[in-house]
Amino acid sequence: MKIVRMTAAVSAMALAFAAFGARATEEIMGGGGATAMGMATPSDVSQQMLDGAAKDTKNFLHTNGNYGQTRYFPGARINTANAKNLHPAWIFQTDVMDTLETTPIIVNGVMYVTTSFDHVYALDAKSGHQIWEYKHKMGPITTYCCGPNNRGVAVYKDKVYVATLDSNLVALDAKTGAVKWSKPIADPEKGYSETMAPTAVKGMILIGTNGGEYGIRGFVKAFDAESGEMKWSFDTIPEDSKGVWATMDATGRDMHRDIAAEKKAYAEKGDPYKTLGGGVWQNPSVDLATNRIYFVVGNPSPDLDGAIRPGDNLYTDSLVSLDLDTGKYVCHFQYIAHDVWDLDAVSPTVLTDAAGKDGKATKVVMHAGKTGHIYVHDAKDCSLIRFSEAMIPQENMWVLPTKDGARMLPGANGGVEWSPIATDPRLHTAFALNLHQPMTYHVDSSPYPDGKLWLGGAFKIIPSEEQWGQLVAVDYNTGKIKWKVKTPQPMIGGALATAGGVVFAGEANGEFKAYDSANGKILWSFNAGAGVNAPPAAYTVDNKEYVVVGAGGNAQIDSKRGNSIIAFTAE
Repeated sequence: MKIVRMTAAVSAMALAFAAFGARATEEIMGGGGATAMGMATPSDVSQQMLDGAAKDTKNFLHTNGNYGQTRYFPGARINTANAKNLHPAWIFQTDVMDTLETTPIIVNGVMYVTTSFDHVYALDAKSGHQIWEYKHKMGPITTYCCGPNNRGVAVYKDKVYVATLDSNLVALDAKTGAVKWSKPIADPEKGYSETMAPTAVKGMILIGTNGGEYGIRGFVKAFDAESGEMKWSFDTIPEDSKGVWATMDATGRDMHRDIAAEKKAYAEKGDPYKTLGGGVWQNPSVDLATNRIYFVVGNPSPDLDGAIRPGDNLYTDSLVSLDLDTGKYVCHFQYIAHDVWDLDAVSPTVLTDAAGKDGKATKVVMHAGKTGHIYVHDAKDCSLIRFSEAMIPQENMWVLPTKDGARMLPGANGGVEWSPIATDPRLHTAFALNLHQPMTYHVDSSPYPDGKLWLGGAFKIIPSEEQWGQLVAVDYNTGKIKWKVKTPQPMIGGALATAGGVVFAGEANGEFKAYDSANGKILWSFNAGAGVNAPPAAYTVDNKEYVVVGAGGNAQIDSKRGNSIIAFTAE
């Protein structure tokens, strides 16, 4: 094992590594460019490479593995037989000791990772040595919810793309980290920010926006990858946002809406679309065969006060599909109309094949909700085929928030938070990280605060009740739960499934574990010294397979902070 770029913060972790039995070699590098011999050289990424990522055992080219966002790595050199031999190959310490949610991107032996506050590193994927570093110079205004996070980069041709907390899209030279161009995405003074990774496709860079808690009007935008000029923009809140006045959620349960009162308010106040929220937290899945993208839209604003935003609040809490070339609307499906519980749709969509309404294999798009269900849709028209059994306790749904507080489960963090699910097409199984965090919902009406936090109340954790997490395997052909493993703390981060029959996921207590994807048996565990709340990636260099993950903790569930990128191998 090599520990590269050591900082003072690593001391406790180094002791943990020593206790594990790995032989540590400290190789301290400065903050500049590459100095070690034999490191990989950054190379271009073609559209053909991005298209073929689902079958690529060498690289990890997309935030969620491929355009389908399946988080299924086709390599099998690490498998159920040798997972017990996994050990750290190297550890890289970043300059930022805060929430770490990055998915490492690997291109021909070069790894790109990000940190909170938008540092980007290029590393040699075999040794962990730094090749270059980019430190974003933040503007005077930043507003963001849920931590100063960054979930990673996109790669295309000779550039690396990162979106920033102050709502800019930056294109970096893949070889040097120098800025090629920087373009504003939206106005941070109005509450817009970026924590999601961009998506590169067909000469465009796709990006959504945070800010659903600030009275923004959400969007997805496409920028020209070469020039940075905007090519199209889709508003996730239409000018007519009232919808159909739905009274049931996607599962058929009554949401206790006072439709008459809402219609009266709508007639008196008009449509609230200009400040209705609808952020897009995660990457879209891309179907090149039909030239469409699929993404989910977050909560309405203000989160808990529905009185001043009458109507279904389209397209909040919805699956949405657009034409890739034009950004034109194709279809949508709303999970929770007029959401007053902050149970927004945030985990990335997944494109795969599953049993359709007639039982025959069909192209579907899946989403794991904060409600605790995995929803399976027909990709053709966004219609719901099925929803899974509840993966987490549900109580008092859908009790309305009150001034003194009303208890309902799941709490506002989920279910499945932003954590991307992984899928195994051989087992027809989805693997989801869940949170059990009992809360009370409180409403407190307030006017639009012009770009400031606007919750319309509060959701409060109940300190006397136990909080925990759960890794759950769901058969997406039937919606039945196949197995589940409980964890001591709520789970945020994401999973990775491999052709070796292994599922990887981390925990808030620092544990990073390998599970048998068939039955949930724990095959291996390692304590990284800080919360492992980032999605893992996998890759191969010189015929050796690695799994890599960030260990830096998480602001949202307040797990222990750190600053490590750790690569493991079983060879």
